[in-house]
Amino acid sequence: MTANTTITATYHALYATPDVATYRHLRAVAGLSPKTQQAAERGLSGSLFAVQILQGDTVVGMGRLIGDGGCFYQVVDIAVLPEHQGRGLGKMIMREIMQHIDQHLPDSAYVSLIADGQAQDLYAQFGFKHTAPRSVGMAIRVART
Repeated sequence: MTANTTITATYHALYATPDVATYRHLRAVAGLSPKTQQAAERGLSGSLFAVQILQGDTVVGMGRLIGDGGCFYQVVDIAVLPEHQGRGLGKMIMREIMQHIDQHLPDSAYVSLIADGQAQDLYAQFGFKHTAPRSVGMAIRVART
């Protein structure tokens, strides 16, 4: 997962999992919940597909697909640096992830995600639908003091 593809003259995609420092930085600056060094090290190794958006050599966005490799998958870590938001990079990231989904996931695979705020509008453009009232997403965050 290290191929490059040109998306625009300004930005290009790198199909590779970000390193821990880049991952933690993008999450924090983009407003996603912070992850510890240990959590990031463990979690990133479980990426099934990852895309980074670069401007030159600088990573300005990312997204990942995680899961069990057969039945269940989740789109996670869609993050774009604030100074690059509003330029369609979230759509670029999702297009890359959806292309991977279309080409590599088996029939009957279930792909889910958690949409924060208005991000649901982005995901709806790619066919994601609210699951309620049939099902309701639930979560728990591990926090040790």
